[in-house]
Amino acid sequence: MKQQVLPARFDQLSRHAERYPTSAAGDRMLALLQRIKASNVTLKGHLEFVNDWQYFSLGVLRIRALTTTGSYAGTLSAFAAGTKLRTRYLSLLTTPPVPNFPLNFWASDCVRVIETARYFVTGFLGLDWDSSSLKTTAAKAQLHVIPETPDRGADTLTPGDTCLKYRQDMQTGHDYGLIQLSKFRSTYLPAIAARFQAQNPGIRFTDEEVYSMQEMCGFEILVRGSSPWCDVFTQEDWLDFEYARDVIHYYRAGPGNRFGPVMGWLWLNATAELLSTGPEATGRFFFSFVHDGDIMPMLAALDLFPTEEHLPVTRRAASSRAWLTSQITPMNGRIIFERLTCNSASFNTSKSGADSGAAVEHFIRININDGIVALPTCSSGPGSSCPLKDFLTLVRRRGEEVGDFRTTCGLDADAPGRITFLHQ
Repeated sequence: MKQQVLPARFDQLSRHAERYPTSAAGDRMLALLQRIKASNVTLKGHLEFVNDWQYFSLGVLRIRALTTTGSYAGTLSAFAAGTKLRTRYLSLLTTPPVPNFPLNFWASDCVRVIETARYFVTGFLGLDWDSSSLKTTAAKAQLHVIPETPDRGADTLTPGDTCLKYRQDMQTGHDYGLIQLSKFRSTYLPAIAARFQAQNPGIRFTDEEVYSMQEMCGFEILVRGSSPWCDVFTQEDWLDFEYARDVIHYYRAGPGNRFGPVMGWLWLNATAELLSTGPEATGRFFFSFVHDGDIMPMLAALDLFPTEEHLPVTRRAASSRAWLTSQITPMNGRIIFERLTCNSASFNTSKSGADSGAAVEHFIRININDGIVALPTCSSGPGSSCPLKDFLTLVRRRGEEVGDFRTTCGLDADAPGRITFLHQ
């Protein structure tokens, strides 16, 4: 028995690439630095470097934009991701059915998301993908920008902006993540603040300020390639920070938020419908670019990282936990659904070696940031994939479990009830 398994098409949901801080995070950082300067305290110990340190983002235009310098530049990583996938899936671009151009791809209406999409497709298709940029006659791809506005209903890439109750519920909606984050931060940040104060009696830092210091480590690396802020903290401090990021996203829009699964089912269901048929009917490539807060709900809808109990906020969960935000949705993170075609051929023992029979089966395999992740309840196919019919059953069942988007979100009955724009 010989078996050949080949990807026939894939659908990708991608976070924007590396960026500068958002305006909210940037404001917190600048407020901290301004308070230090106004205190007229000459810092000592671990924070001594701050006396001469310069903030890494001085221009308003850089806030929330992709980073463009250093080895971790967002523009570079988005382009490299496109090139990597072109290399991996080159056969899908060059063998029948060859994609019909222009290839549609989608981005939510945010500058850093749109820029990521454009750099990615440049790496995937080449500089001439956009006819307007090179004044050519035939475009290879067409970017569709989907508004991040409340009126989109379910026909959106950003359901957190359209789910009314999710935005209005201050206890269990969008802000639930911040509530749970605050609880966990109180378990480890005061000790760090006390450590700093012992070295600098003239100034006391709040939990939020210490957390901003930890954030500056990562953001400065994305701009400059390294950061002295990283050396301020211990390994345990960083493990706690990593878990803090797990907590906020788990409860903001992931499995720990009651709205998460129903919001994420929209893209999951639309993609499952596309995967149910072959590339001849629907096309071979579907690229959607969003924020991490739009990917978390989809993972919750798929129940890809189940936990026996919700993440604790009075202590750090075990390192073996399934939900690791840094591994799931880093900047430029990608979730890819591959439709695999498996040709099984039985060969007889005749001299001609003629094929005595063949069967074609289809499977869905999930690739997260270049690693295969098996569905917990469906991985019997080749390469830890899930038989297509079982995958479609799973998505349909999850839709029944999570409920109707319009009803759960408190939208009018005439609001859009599904995604309609994903098509080639």
